[in-house]
Amino acid sequence: MNSISVKDITRKFGKLVAVDKVSLQIKEGELFGLLGPNGAGKTTLLSMLSTTLYPTSGTAEVNGFDVVKNPSEVRKSIGMVFQDPSLDDELTAFENLDMHGAFYGMNKKIRREKINEVIELVDLKEKLSIIVKNYSGGMKRRLEIARGLMHMPKVLFLDEPTLGLDPQTRRHIWDYIKQLNRRGKITVILTTHYMEEADYLCDRIAIIDNGKIIAIGKSDDLKEIIGGDVISVKSGDNERLGKLLGEKSWAKKIVQQDAFVTVSTAGAEKKIPEIIKLAEKADIEIESVSLRKPTLEDVFLHYTGKTMRAEEGNSRDSVKAFMRMHGRRV
Repeated sequence: MNSISVKDITRKFGKLVAVDKVSLQIKEGELFGLLGPNGAGKTTLLSMLSTTLYPTSGTAEVNGFDVVKNPSEVRKSIGMVFQDPSLDDELTAFENLDMHGAFYGMNKKIRREKINEVIELVDLKEKLSIIVKNYSGGMKRRLEIARGLMHMPKVLFLDEPTLGLDPQTRRHIWDYIKQLNRRGKITVILTTHYMEEADYLCDRIAIIDNGKIIAIGKSDDLKEIIGGDVISVKSGDNERLGKLLGEKSWAKKIVQQDAFVTVSTAGAEKKIPEIIKLAEKADIEIESVSLRKPTLEDVFLHYTGKTMRAEEGNSRDSVKAFMRMHGRRV
């Protein structure tokens, strides 16, 4: 059974197409990732699924409810952890959770029971009576996840759940997310631009760029698309070296950039001497050679011809960009 069904969903802001005819199915109980650089359309897609933005066209159902026709039913059945902090810093953790439960019409007894349950899940029981402004960044994130679970949602949306956290805290948050997905059998959809986060957490991943899903599947299956291990070569003439490597039948995929050339091939370790000899014969200086297993970065590079990090540095969040361009809120 699918928790989420999306067909040709599109969102435009004037001439800017933030999400472009996206279709996907997310199964009940799945931990699903939307991976892409900032500005790729991840948050805009999540905003439509959580009914905070209406789609320009296309359809989407969450837990069997249409996001346009039945927004109230959708909101009752989902939890949302936003990218930006949304806790009341002047209240305690208990007061934040209690207020959230009251908003959803939970009576006092049920609220107390649920607070005890979710606070245990994120390991903050000893911090329940502390004012939130005294929390660390990681503790606040865990509390936001706990709050998103208060009303017992069937689907939990996490928008960049570990953004800005240190590596150790980030790994702790990953473990909490996996735990709640397995224990509670909750469908979790998260957006991230951290490749290792998507790799570690997600059952399936949709790689998104310029508002379109360019690849979708399990992490290992996506990496197999590359066609073997990856050799990265930095030389004195990457353009010419890339052309020479393109003549080799064993080179499954070649991507040429200013800084380096990447070659995907089976038995890659045996191809390195051949690459060096090829360069020497063409009088091309080799500056460095590295060999590694394919990553999700390589999958992104395979489909787009650019690295996700480079794209991230050049991109802007679609909604925020529109707001700046037009001087108004969306």
